[in-house]
Amino acid sequence: MFLNDRYGAAHILLPILGRSPEAFFTNGDDELLQRAWARENGLGQDMPLADILLAQIEHHKTDVFYNLDPFRYDAAFVRRLPGHVKRKIAWRAAPGRIDFSGYDLVLCNFPSMRQLWEEQGARTAHFFPAHDPELDTVAANRDRDVDVLFFGGYSRHHQRRRQILEAVAGLSSRRRVVFHLDLSRYTPLAETPLGWFGPLRAVRRPPAIREVSAPPVFGRAMYAQLGRAKVVVNASIDMAGPDRGNMRCFETMGAGALLVSDSGNYPAPMYDGQTMAVYEHPQDASEQIERQLDSGSWDGIGWAGHRAIREEYSKQRQFERFLELA
Repeated sequence: MFLNDRYGAAHILLPILGRSPEAFFTNGDDELLQRAWARENGLGQDMPLADILLAQIEHHKTDVFYNLDPFRYDAAFVRRLPGHVKRKIAWRAAPGRIDFSGYDLVLCNFPSMRQLWEEQGARTAHFFPAHDPELDTVAANRDRDVDVLFFGGYSRHHQRRRQILEAVAGLSSRRRVVFHLDLSRYTPLAETPLGWFGPLRAVRRPPAIREVSAPPVFGRAMYAQLGRAKVVVNASIDMAGPDRGNMRCFETMGAGALLVSDSGNYPAPMYDGQTMAVYEHPQDASEQIERQLDSGSWDGIGWAGHRAIREEYSKQRQFERFLELA
């Protein structure tokens, strides 16, 4: 069910999506899933989740352990892996101090992040998200009823994003604007009189943003919304540094919408004015969107972005690169 929903599909390798019998996938922090596996294999119901994951690795006789959550499964977990695990590889594209000792490689598509991990003693390599072919049918729809779409987190780490979204929300008087926000757990309290002062102000939405807000969407529900959007706004988190090209960029371009994103260092083939559009500051974002919608150029650039991502970042190429690294 999880794999069919396509959540995080840009990071899930081809043999997993193709249900290869040689590959094993699980969400180690999903207690219902993990305890179901434990019951089926005669393990006790009080076994810690980390021990269940170790039992799965032993049962599968895993050669390569590829971990998308090294914050949860750091060096202490890696030291417990059985001897038949020949390669230990992690993906990490967010800041924070993690003990990577024991991992053979830490993968990331942001050079500045790789430098950070290397300064902490890790060995790193360039790796990248990939286009989910399920988005091809989404991209084919060019009759779209949402002018501007945003989906993502809204927390104290998103103050620059807040400024950008507030500027873009100003278009709602003449455009259909929808923000699917994954709110901080403090936002409901911050939007009562108790949140008018003090630190809760950082997660309080301005009125313009609240008016266009909708519940968060993930997986196929997110794909469906991408298929309705002409323009999708991307805004990096405050800690992102100069590098750009997060998963949202791959998903937006893969779905054939026009990606309008903040300036920075983008990988090929993310080119301003050719396969996407870049803005420098919050007001520039809304002006850029207006120009693209008024001229109708969102359609041609969005479709060019889809073709570029599909060709340059296919699942096949992603897995071939992974095999090279392993």
